[in-house]
Amino acid sequence: MNNEPTPDHASVESAEVIDDGGVGAGLGGLDLGSLLGAAQSMQAQLLEDQQRIGATVVEGKSGGGAVSVAVTGGYEFQSVTIRPDVVDPDDLTMLEDLLLAALRDAAAQVGALHAASNPLAGLADGLGGLGGLFGGA
Repeated sequence: MNNEPTPDHASVESAEVIDDGGVGAGLGGLDLGSLLGAAQSMQAQLLEDQQRIGATVVEGKSGGGAVSVAVTGGYEFQSVTIRPDVVDPDDLTMLEDLLLAALRDAAAQVGALHAASNPLAGLADGLGGLGGLFGGA
């Protein structure tokens, strides 16, 4: 019997096998285990931040504090305070405007809390005009 490889088997028998333990095969030595661990750690941190923000109460104000609105980071409104001297039954439009301004101030503060805790918040800014593709302005 001839022990010489046939042309059909020559490439299989002469192929060099590189054993890297299966980790990073074809990925330039990237350690997928470490990458997964980092992603899980980031997810845990984001959940912790969301809980902290949800429990944080901010107060939106307008008219120099004439109207204030307290709201949590989860957009749960807690209270509305209106100074009696700004209540004029003949000018409800002014009171409505003050209340709307206080609500907008509170919402802006909650938005800032969320943006400050998001590690990817500034990413779209670095994309120039492409940031609008992801819902940015």
